[in-house]
Amino acid sequence: MTSKYAVAEHNEFLAASAEALASPNLQIALSRLGETLAAGNKSAFEKLPGSSLLRDKARAIKDETLAHLDVHLATLEKSILARGGHVHFAADAADANEIVQRIIRERGVQRVVKSKSMVTEEIHLNKHLEEAGVEVTETDFGEFIIQVAGERPSHLVGPALHKTAEEMAVCLNDRFDQTLTKDPAEMAQFARGHLRQKFAEADLGITGGNFLVAETGTVVIISNEGNARLTTSVPKIMVSIVGIEKVIPKLSDLPIFLKILARAATGQKLSIYTSLVTGPRKPGEGDGPEEFHLILLDNGRSRILGSPMRESLFCIRCGACLNICPVYRKIGGHAYGGIYSGPIGAVISPLFDGLAETYHQPHASSLCGACQVACPVKIQIPELLIRNRAAQHAAHVAPKGEEFIYRIWSWVMCRPWLYRMAGKVAAKVLGWKAKGGWVSQLPGPLAGWTAHRDFPTPAATSFRDQWKELEREEIPPRSPNTP
Repeated sequence: MTSKYAVAEHNEFLAASAEALASPNLQIALSRLGETLAAGNKSAFEKLPGSSLLRDKARAIKDETLAHLDVHLATLEKSILARGGHVHFAADAADANEIVQRIIRERGVQRVVKSKSMVTEEIHLNKHLEEAGVEVTETDFGEFIIQVAGERPSHLVGPALHKTAEEMAVCLNDRFDQTLTKDPAEMAQFARGHLRQKFAEADLGITGGNFLVAETGTVVIISNEGNARLTTSVPKIMVSIVGIEKVIPKLSDLPIFLKILARAATGQKLSIYTSLVTGPRKPGEGDGPEEFHLILLDNGRSRILGSPMRESLFCIRCGACLNICPVYRKIGGHAYGGIYSGPIGAVISPLFDGLAETYHQPHASSLCGACQVACPVKIQIPELLIRNRAAQHAAHVAPKGEEFIYRIWSWVMCRPWLYRMAGKVAAKVLGWKAKGGWVSQLPGPLAGWTAHRDFPTPAATSFRDQWKELEREEIPPRSPNTP
């Protein structure tokens, strides 16, 4: 799970989950989620008047925009070109990487700085640039840590959330021959000094984008560190790589999303830095890139747009569903095996990477619905997970043994007499092992259930039998005057 570019292969989910559960440091790091990000999300929305209506409005904007996505993308392109920028359309990851490398070759770029971007992780951009001999430096502190460690992000908002402060200090000390302590301020001060030099030397800055405003041709980049603003203003060339679903029609739509994004992600009223980049530097302006490129990435999104999974494109990558998910909060992001983790990752990873390659992800959920409640645009994540499970069944990608078990279960459930008999047998067998109405160890493959919890003993007399017994009881006739 920690190899430098283990991002294209999906880890065997069960083994990776077991490893995560057995890691004391990871469990310590994950235990903070409920007390910090998840609690902040809940509190922030409770304090926001009309928050539910605001979320409905944001959802409606995403829905309407996707319904006419071609029109809004055309408007966006026209707006950017009118302001002196360049627009590139990338059908897939290979296209996007080739466009970036072509820009780099034509302009003789040797050093690149990057702000935090999940879409560049999706296309494995760092790997391709480093293989081409280009120096790439992640400038978000969390991304910087995991780049040094040779890992990938484990969370949409907190890429190094899986690491404790002690592990971060060891990582930096080993790489840069330092004697840093676990004090966050001390580590941040070191990183600031190191990265400022990288900004000064960089030929090109690469960013993602939280939103694209079609009306004005603006790339909106939201962060809590100043690194994104330096990435967009210091290097002479700026390249933003953004998924096509991130477009919104008007600048007046943006405040709606700004109000919900920070609250959903970190519990803040507003993120510290909201940068709006509209084309290259204009005459008389003191900073900003001299050359601006926007790469609009499809990479399967248009296919999703025309499918029953369309709603997954509403996602604004806030991480709220990860923070509240009981599965993610026990196994972390790396166990999911892909770039995107947690409930939304279990929805979109199979769509991007294939149903067979990501078989376990849609099943890594109790369908409790907490993710849908936390989602700022009210994506019906449990329903989408069920759709992925159904698609896997239709594609026959489930393990043979599992398919056989479910066929037997279906056969029994469709025969009431057999179901009743199975219930009586289970009550008898488990009754022998029960203590105080609970079974502490189920037999065979069911033992996994009782590894961390007890199983309630089935009732000795079924509900149907109890009902029949009540019907047989003599009930006195009611008097005509009885109300």
